[in-house]
Amino acid sequence: MNTIDTPKLIEEAAPLAHPKDMRKATLERIEKAVLELFTTRDFNNVALIEVARTANVSLQTIYKYFGSKEQLVAYVLDATLSRLAHRMIDHLEGIEDYRERLRKTLWVMLDYFDKHPKVILLLTVSIPASQYQDLPVYESPELMGAFLGMLKDGQQKGVFNNSVSSKMLLDVFMGVFGRVAQMHFLRKEQNRLIDQFDDLFAILWGALKAH
Repeated sequence: MNTIDTPKLIEEAAPLAHPKDMRKATLERIEKAVLELFTTRDFNNVALIEVARTANVSLQTIYKYFGSKEQLVAYVLDATLSRLAHRMIDHLEGIEDYRERLRKTLWVMLDYFDKHPKVILLLTVSIPASQYQDLPVYESPELMGAFLGMLKDGQQKGVFNNSVSSKMLLDVFMGVFGRVAQMHFLRKEQNRLIDQFDDLFAILWGALKAH
């Protein structure tokens, strides 16, 4: 481990403090620093001391609440994706039609990442897919109930393709969306993701609907 990243005053065995106990303004600065640094540089080339300096906090604070670079990035991703999950749940409330629920899900996601483009880059560039399972938001009953549960119910009612598992339908949706969103921002496209909503939804609906 790079010695510049290791504060001598913190014992390795000390339990981590919870980020929710941190001042909101401080936590916001740390999240902003993570999104800025890890979406413009390779993960291995960003030192925690740089995050601390960019966020105007001490390195001890970073270690006290997050413990490691991996846990810090995972926390920021989980926090930002959880906000998306809550927005999605709010927007889906009261919508019974499965096609319309899928439309609304895509619309909320496109709108969210238009406003928070660095989040999709942090997810697709900084975190290997093998580590997604370590993000608590992927195990969130609320999120799974709002999205994966919708796909499963839609399959049972003959709306969505039931020749594959609901998890595979989710993978298709996220695979198409993730690639489109990632390349949109990497290419520095001038238009918004939401401007392509109708065409992208037509592609996804064609892939997921029952035939």
